[in-house]
Amino acid sequence: MPERTASPAQQQDAYDQLRLENQLCFGLYAAAHAMNRAYRISLGPLGLTYPQYLTLLALWEADRQSVSELGERLRLDSGTLTPVLKRLESAGLVKRARSRADEREVEISLTDRGRSLRNDALDVRHEIVCRLGMSEDEIGRLRREIDMLLDRLDGGEKRVGESAGLA
Repeated sequence: MPERTASPAQQQDAYDQLRLENQLCFGLYAAAHAMNRAYRISLGPLGLTYPQYLTLLALWEADRQSVSELGERLRLDSGTLTPVLKRLESAGLVKRARSRADEREVEISLTDRGRSLRNDALDVRHEIVCRLGMSEDEIGRLRREIDMLLDRLDGGEKRVGESAGLA
């Protein structure tokens, strides 16, 4: 079959797909950075960083988790999570202790001070919602879309691995 060459217009259309503003990844990247900046402003008075805040959110949902459980929940590897946990421990917000069931595992639990910070987190969420200017319904829809994207990307990795014989 003879090779078809793209017309200049078709080639330009193809190149337009490579424009930065046409990249979903760039939109998500920029939004993540903007969200981090917004949280930095709200978390500053609490002396927390965004990763520390996310870690506390996970612990407020379920106190006393292993580092591996916490890492899975936060989508962080132990090399990234461990320094966050050390800073939270230094601040007196969490305790680290060896698991009684398996001494190889380290469990993280909230201190009284860490638990009491939860009330202040309500103000943080309120500030962020106000800054976004979105209704709870809009936030819920966006969360569902993001969750769907994550599911597809996570499933996509599995599908790629399966097709390559890696699964």
